[in-house]
Amino acid sequence: MKKLLLLLPFISVLSFAKVNQKTVDEFIIKTAKDNNLNEQSVRAIINQAQRQQSIIDAMNRPAEKKKQWHEYRNIFLKQKRIDAGVVFWNEHKAILEKVSKDSGVPIEIIVAIIGVETNYGGNMGSYRVLDALYTLAFDYPKRSPFFTKELAKFLVLAEKENISALETKGSYAGAMGYGQFMPSSYLMYSLDHDKDGSRDLLNNIGDAIASVANYFKAHGWKKDQPVVHMGHTDTKFTKLKKQSLKPSLTVKQLNDMGYKTKQKLNENDMVSLTQLQQENSMEYWFGMHNFYVITRYNHSEMYAMAVYQLSLEILSSHKNNAKK
Repeated sequence: MKKLLLLLPFISVLSFAKVNQKTVDEFIIKTAKDNNLNEQSVRAIINQAQRQQSIIDAMNRPAEKKKQWHEYRNIFLKQKRIDAGVVFWNEHKAILEKVSKDSGVPIEIIVAIIGVETNYGGNMGSYRVLDALYTLAFDYPKRSPFFTKELAKFLVLAEKENISALETKGSYAGAMGYGQFMPSSYLMYSLDHDKDGSRDLLNNIGDAIASVANYFKAHGWKKDQPVVHMGHTDTKFTKLKKQSLKPSLTVKQLNDMGYKTKQKLNENDMVSLTQLQQENSMEYWFGMHNFYVITRYNHSEMYAMAVYQLSLEILSSHKNNAKK
């Protein structure tokens, strides 16, 4: 049986608050058995987890649900973040060029993801991943099944990649590293770019860059294909029922509904219709397959659009700087 990495002495946590200890015990036994982990080691780690109300509060107020598009966009499309993206590109040019060539994912998309997620590594999260996943697994009923699985994966990850289960920090949802990977994504999509025997998304920028690109490649990114096309409608403004993020309508179907693009598209192409609320109007976008791929990183059309528009600004600024 494997023994999990422990860097802190055993501490019995008394602050179980709303957590059902029987459910926790069942989780410990099942996780150890299913993953060939030492039950005592799993219990020692879980007993040091702390439920945090601030994590639940943060989960209940995501920016994507509270802000309109123009407000959300302004968070990420600031000149400071664009300029920092150009600096990041220049600092890691060789790695980015190789990874982009190998994966087919544009450099600007990789840089924009890291820029949106962690401001290029400047803010990778202040919560212990253990606390975040423990809190959401055992005291956030509507998403408990998902976070319970992620907590189990985190324990496996800690063992497999020699990560401290007690010290690793991330977001309030338990995402880690430059690209903010959840434990399951870390295990499934991360790469050892420099071949040093470790997939380190917390400290190794090469591994982090390669892993972000691999995530997009694994989800079907189409090289040199468009992401979105701006649409418009001549019909009276009306907010349609929320559409699927996955392309499920043909261009012709949207055209017949009154939605057009300036570009001439193949009427048989499959697209989605993204509607973004401005202060007094609505933006319409024809989402192509690659737009859907971006939403696999975060299932929010505003998130995907922010990443894409930031990528364009970074690319433009990088080109302009190269001419000087």
